[in-house]
This record gives sequence, structure tokens and C-alpha cells, in this order.
Amino acid sequence: MSVTVLVLVGVLLLVVGGCVCVVWASRGGPRWVRVVSSVTLGVAEVVGALARSSGKSRSGSGSSSSSSSDD
Repeated sequence: MSVTVLVLVGVLLLVVGGCVCVVWASRGGPRWVRVVSSVTLGVAEVVGALARSSGKSRSGSGSSSSSSSDD
């Protein structure tokens, strides 16, 4: 098994564990679950902001995507 696969599996396990903690915290889990949940939601916000800023810079580069404006 290559190192890349192991890293991707590790990241996937962290994401799934974070999602489980978010659901558990919403149902009133212990303090450590709420901390992990807060970290997970914070990382999700950062990743979403980076994806949006990356999408904006990429869409202005003259690509031939068929996106339409929302009027």
C-alpha cells in the first residue's frame, strides 16, 4: 500500500470522525466532543472560503465554462 493511499485514508477517517462529533455535539455530547465539533466546523469554514476564492480566481481566467449569472 502506498503512502499516498495511507494519507488519504487517514484524512478520510479524520473527516468522518469530525462529522460524527458534530452530530454528537448537536445532541449534547461531552465537552471534548463539542471542542472537536467546533474545530471541525472552523476547518470547514476555512476550506469553504479557500474553495470560493479559488473558484472566483479561476472563473475569471477566460475558461469556457457554461456558468450563467444569477439575475
